[in-house]
Amino acid sequence: MRHLISTKNLSNQEVLDIFKDAKDFLDKKPRTLLEGKSITTIFFENSTRTLSSFESAARRLGARVLRLDVARSSSSKGETLYDTAANLDAMSPNAIIIRHSHSGAPQILSHHIHCPLINAGDGKHAHPTQALLDLFTIYEHFKGEIKGKKITIIGDIKSSRVANSNIDLLTRFGLEITLVAPPHFMPNSNLNYTYDIKKAIEKADIIMSLRTQVERHEKIVYASLKDYANDFCINSSLINDKKVILLHPGPVNRNIDISDEVMNDPRNLVLKQVEHGVAIRMAVLKKFILEN
Repeated sequence: MRHLISTKNLSNQEVLDIFKDAKDFLDKKPRTLLEGKSITTIFFENSTRTLSSFESAARRLGARVLRLDVARSSSSKGETLYDTAANLDAMSPNAIIIRHSHSGAPQILSHHIHCPLINAGDGKHAHPTQALLDLFTIYEHFKGEIKGKKITIIGDIKSSRVANSNIDLLTRFGLEITLVAPPHFMPNSNLNYTYDIKKAIEKADIIMSLRTQVERHEKIVYASLKDYANDFCINSSLINDKKVILLHPGPVNRNIDISDEVMNDPRNLVLKQVEHGVAIRMAVLKKFILEN
């Protein structure tokens, strides 16, 4: 049984095959590819975009969706993750989509179920479908000519599962990554890095801004997010008239991650990422349900 726990579970050719299906699915027409199939979503962390994107993707393919309410489930009463897995498996879904605050939880669950499990984000570890839709957005914008493109990733990189998944996937496809963050947000990495946002943006073809994830910080590192924004918010003076595209996994902290003015800039592809997210997740569900 194959699962999607991280981007490492996919070969480069499989990624390109997913992109081919996703491009077809951008027409937003309903399909019957997963008619009669059932998909269970269980999110132990709050989510709007990812949860609704997966559920929209499943329904557009004709699948039934069961959303497990974690707040009312037995897990809130002390049920172990193993028992949760056993109970989910007993319902005989065709796929389970899970988000969890603990890194490694989807991997643990995957050993106890008999259907594909898709990781919708686990702790600081991985968010594979977000990385897929980010790369797909880049791939579509540059019409497949992405090798050698320079991407600057800015923000709370150390806490970001999105950054982890993107670093793996983007480097495999030949993109050149530079990390930009204050020292306490910078992970140990062999990638190029700098604390100078202006220097990094000068050479960038793509900017990826990340949310400051205060909920994952063990201690307060900024007295105010406005202090962070003074140094790392993407504003119009930074990008000026550069030929660059801007990405963000959402939700965007306006005027902290990205200024209001840049949010309205045509180079900002955040809403395009949301559109691509449904198509990518349709392609992922098709692959892991029909090919397993």
